[in-house]
Amino acid sequence: MPTIEDIFGLEILDSRGRPTVCASCRLAGGAVAAASVPSGASTGAAEARELRDGDPVRYGGLGCLRAVGQINGTIRRRLSGRSFEDQSSFDGALIDLDGTPNKSRLGANAILAVSLAFARAHAIERRIPLYRHFAAMADRPIERLPRMTINLFSGGKHAGQQSPIQDVLIVPASSAAIGDGLVMSSAVYQAAVRLVQEKYHMRWLTADEGGLAPPTERPEQMFDDAVQSIRDAGFEPYRDVCLAVDVASSHFWRDGRYHLGQELLDSAQMVDRLVRWVSCYPIVSVEDGLAEEDWDHWPSLCDALAGRALVLGDDLLCTNPQRIARAVDCRACNALLLKVNQIGTVTESLQAYRLARAANWQVVVSVRSGDTEDNWFSDLAVGWSGDQTKAGSLAQSERLSKYNRLLAIEAEMPLPVNPWPFGSSGG
Repeated sequence: MPTIEDIFGLEILDSRGRPTVCASCRLAGGAVAAASVPSGASTGAAEARELRDGDPVRYGGLGCLRAVGQINGTIRRRLSGRSFEDQSSFDGALIDLDGTPNKSRLGANAILAVSLAFARAHAIERRIPLYRHFAAMADRPIERLPRMTINLFSGGKHAGQQSPIQDVLIVPASSAAIGDGLVMSSAVYQAAVRLVQEKYHMRWLTADEGGLAPPTERPEQMFDDAVQSIRDAGFEPYRDVCLAVDVASSHFWRDGRYHLGQELLDSAQMVDRLVRWVSCYPIVSVEDGLAEEDWDHWPSLCDALAGRALVLGDDLLCTNPQRIARAVDCRACNALLLKVNQIGTVTESLQAYRLARAANWQVVVSVRSGDTEDNWFSDLAVGWSGDQTKAGSLAQSERLSKYNRLLAIEAEMPLPVNPWPFGSSGG
């Protein structure tokens, strides 16, 4: 039973140069570990609340000294010297200590950093890799590795709002291994770099998650460019490489209408548009195709895309067990985008994961737009048998650290990657 000897917090910077939180945990047995937390730009209204300083003179109000102060003050004082049977009991103590429904007192950023640091320290104490420790929490064998979805083009809040939709991702569908998938994805990404330079006369500039951000005003332009990049790399769309789309519709939904560029669509028309995209392009996953509070129309979208594309909930679900249960009941989607910092502890994220699995949903483990070089994400995606990962593009160290960790895990445990739930895929 691990006993907390000390907990320490530190304000660090994320991939956008904005503050975030790193926590370290020392156990009485000598194990020491640290973990840092990401932060999103495209955030759902139901997400757990980060604690920020609000001082406009310092980091534009985004400083995390208050969150760090909670770690070095209340959390350290109340948890040091205590023993915990497992992750659930430790996270339960953090939740009780905060005492709010959205973690706004201590801050979800402070709580999650400590939760992850404890998990990593406990794995060290047990002398097992972190992914094995996560697998033991989930009580699931690791039989396959997650299939990657890799950011290619960005718009919305991840880029300059030049396109209303947020991300177009590539899925190396015919690859049977992490390494092979990265080789394929790199070829497509470099083909896209050349296309952007030649077609738009742009330098190689990247958005928050490393995706390219050419001035495409219509989503169809992004899809056309993605398909062309796949072909230029020597692959066949759909057979070899597919597309996934993060629509992030909540950000252009106002007064009950979708402001898709110059078009104004009602919910039924938005569903029709999404179905048309899936019919015309090799799209196999649609994330947040409708707004997070447009609950009445999500079941229609799920029915319309059944067997053709995943209907993936991010802002709709916020890795929140209550919202996931509602979505299961009304059949709003069939896949969960799992972001640990949306709910704020490892244990609650596992509860969300189990709800999705019980409903026979796919689970896509995701990073955030503001991330760090910490790679616990990859261990969690493998340990919890995520069907897919969403870690950003093949650029920027905070993204590549996740892919490099997946490669290291694959070297230790050379398993095939998950097949796609329908259509053509390797594995």
